Amino acid sequence: MTDWSALARKSIRARRLRFGALSVFLAAVSIPIAVPYIWMVMIAFTSRRGMAETGTLWPALIVIVAGLCSYGVALLWLKRERLAIAAGVAVALGLGMILLGGDLHLQNFRFMVNPNIIEDLDGQGTVGGQFPWVWEAFANSLILAGTQTVIVVTVSTLAAYYLSRFSFRGRSAFLQSLLVLQAFPAITLVIPIFLIVFWVGLLNTLYAPILVLTALELPFFIFIMKGFFDAVPWDIEMSAMTDGASRRQAFWMVVLPQVRVGMIAIGVFAFIKGWEEYVFVNGLRTGNSYWVMSTYLYYVREDVMGVDYGMVAAVAVLYVLPALILYLFCQKYLTQMTLGGVKG
Repeated sequence: MTDWSALARKSIRARRLRFGALSVFLAAVSIPIAVPYIWMVMIAFTSRRGMAETGTLWPALIVIVAGLCSYGVALLWLKRERLAIAAGVAVALGLGMILLGGDLHLQNFRFMVNPNIIEDLDGQGTVGGQFPWVWEAFANSLILAGTQTVIVVTVSTLAAYYLSRFSFRGRSAFLQSLLVLQAFPAITLVIPIFLIVFWVGLLNTLYAPILVLTALELPFFIFIMKGFFDAVPWDIEMSAMTDGASRRQAFWMVVLPQVRVGMIAIGVFAFIKGWEEYVFVNGLRTGNSYWVMSTYLYYVREDVMGVDYGMVAAVAVLYVLPALILYLFCQKYLTQMTLGGVKG
């Protein structure tokens, strides 16, 4: 007689073993990609003034590998993912305090509390320069990325709904043009865009990069959102209108919740794009009229007489932190965007 309970337990153990081994393998092969970022973090927290080599990279890698292995073993034996994560973090923190505890400090982050950080730079290449406080650049980056994200999500959602639900002359050509526009590198448009921005009087203002980035990103996001609207059955909307809802009510209360994943996903991508933008932000100004995090990072490391690598790495950590947090919180929506956008 077949023991189904034993077979079920065996199958569960085999599945957990495969999952744990796959997780450890993927984490291991990702280490070469993650090493530059790990090194950046270690320099930010361990480098002494003006030094780039800290000797803490390999101990940090040992800590990370030990944490990942602990996570895999705990997942196999404890059979609970949250407990496995807690075990991996505990092992990494304990080993990290043993191997790295004496080298950790926050001196490189002094720019966060010192508005006049230029006085602390080692070299003379930036003497006389006008560095703003980092939080001013941080706020400008938030304004740039946030405003652009709101415009992109709103316009692409409305345009995609119209393209998905209505038929009009030139619709096919318009959809094809959305893809054709993505074939041309945006960098080739820097000079024409600069001249247009100069003629309309938006040079040296944050309005210029916001509008330019929005215009460059809209075609792709409209095409993605159209796929989400195409995946929503027309019968759902028709049923709502049959029950007395207007077209606007059906769109707002029935269709829009169905594409919420797509809206969040394109919002995350638009925010990250606006946050990390440097070419158009720096190319559409002629002086230091405004600063964002990308330009702040560039000028902090541009010291011809000697670079404070610890501070540069610390600024880089602050620079990538908001985008990283946003990505981690919305990771499942970004995965679903691929499925939903292509499905339509």
